Amino acid sequence: MNRGVFVTGTDTGIGKTYASVALLASLRARGLRAVGMKPVASGCRVTPQGLRNEDTEALIAASEPAPTYADGNPYAFEPAIAPHIAAREAGVEIELAPLRAAYARLARSADRVVVEGVGGWLAPLSETLMQADLARALELPVILVVGLRLGCLNHALLSARAIRADGCTLLGWIANHIDPHMARAEENLATLRARLAAPLLGVLDHGEDRRDTALSAVLA
Repeated sequence: MNRGVFVTGTDTGIGKTYASVALLASLRARGLRAVGMKPVASGCRVTPQGLRNEDTEALIAASEPAPTYADGNPYAFEPAIAPHIAAREAGVEIELAPLRAAYARLARSADRVVVEGVGGWLAPLSETLMQADLARALELPVILVVGLRLGCLNHALLSARAIRADGCTLLGWIANHIDPHMARAEENLATLRARLAAPLLGVLDHGEDRRDTALSAVLA
């Protein structure tokens, strides 16, 4: 993992935060200082302290040492819409420099930084900035979270192809059983293991809190 990892997903709502929290817990269980970061977040709520994002708060709660909110989530937007649209409506330009600076501060205080992206891999960050630009700028390998549901084969294989085409390293993937009623789930999982050409780092079960034990294999 070097100093950190970039966590992306096959879609929005497939468990990137769940997997990132599990990674942080697993790293900390190995005695490492591990910090989570969500560079860009929409769907934030208004608080007396400013905009706050639920996913970011989960990452901060799983971090040791806990980062400041400003470093954990440099760009926060209230509407629950695509971040590049939310930023445009807020008159904000999402830029790499503040994200790199926040990441550098976190990296100085931790052994590992888990950086969670937005939506799927090709969800834009701004009118000119893609998530691949951020992963390359931070020199981070990528972990792909695959939501196990109908259609996951296509989504996962296309995402893996796009990650590599963008010049990024696919470190591995995490399977998340988001649909407990998925037909032939194990057969789909076997197909992904055969075709993704990257190691399966862990499997998260639906509705089960695995944060304290899951994904230790990623540390090998």
